[in-house]
Amino acid sequence: MEKPQIISHIEKSLDFTLFDCKWIPRSARFVVLGSYPRGTGAILVYEISHREIKKINDKETPASMKCGTFAASSLQSRNLATGDFRGHLTVWDIETMQDVYSVPAHNQIINAIDGVGGLGVGEGAPEIVTGSRDGCVKVWDVRQKNVPVANMEPEEGQETRDCWTVAFGNAFNSEDRCVCAGYDNGDIKLFDLKTMSIRWETNLSNGVCAVEFDRKDIAMNKLVAASLEGKFQVFDLRTQHRTKGFASLTEKAHKSTVWLCKHLPQNRDVFVTTGGAGSLNLWKYEYPPKRCKTEDNEQVGVVGNVQLLQNAMLSTQPICGFDWSPDKLGLGVCTAFDQSLRVIITTKLNSL
Repeated sequence: MEKPQIISHIEKSLDFTLFDCKWIPRSARFVVLGSYPRGTGAILVYEISHREIKKINDKETPASMKCGTFAASSLQSRNLATGDFRGHLTVWDIETMQDVYSVPAHNQIINAIDGVGGLGVGEGAPEIVTGSRDGCVKVWDVRQKNVPVANMEPEEGQETRDCWTVAFGNAFNSEDRCVCAGYDNGDIKLFDLKTMSIRWETNLSNGVCAVEFDRKDIAMNKLVAASLEGKFQVFDLRTQHRTKGFASLTEKAHKSTVWLCKHLPQNRDVFVTTGGAGSLNLWKYEYPPKRCKTEDNEQVGVVGNVQLLQNAMLSTQPICGFDWSPDKLGLGVCTAFDQSLRVIITTKLNSL
């Protein structure tokens, strides 16, 4: 067994719809977010103990919970930021399950959320980005009440597109910072928060379900974008050509929608994609011998290739939530629409 193996370590069925899951940093605990049948929201904290998972805490909220992140919080507080179906952004103290910050961020569902500047990851202020069905992408600083520090919204008269995914990147110093957003029509937009401008945009011709930088706290290196029709695209972000943009490769990953892409915290060249049929694929990116070349006296990026290391069928329904443990190599948790959460172990990752 030279290849990494994906093992379903613990499986638990729940009585509500699961949308997202996140490890609590520096712990054997994780948070699950979802929606009860009566339309209220669920926040549950679980702990792994002796091959079992035990519920430690829970909170029922007025609106269904869609997404969450710890990435804008300090390691001392480890507060959870969530987005719900009513468009509210809320930051929770998960020890007391009380909200410490709440704002009506959007007038429709918040589809995606990400954070930066917390957990010792990335330079600069702790910030949260939200993407919504109302077409807006907003950046929030919890030290500033009610008003976003940045608001990227369609111009007047422009068609509003449903924003499905957002991600922070390029936070390698206290000044530079980028947000990438993916939309239902296949648009990908890279917003430069330093200059408040669109740095780059493209279209994948299919709805963009997920985008993620390989690391948030380095100068932009790679971006993975997952889409409908079972494909994902890897962009090399080191060299941007004036007209050609970034070099990229497209890979057919699953037989159905690619719901998520998540990079391994301990190795930025390894990532998983999750599929609409309940599959989980493990990939490794391999760099080309040279990452740029000269054409007509201009630098053009050169993309590498991806290798499928392993795949596993974990569910009969789409895997909608996945998170790697930031502390234990190969430990992960995922949620699927079969109302089950699974703790997985991936072996041999230290040999890649």
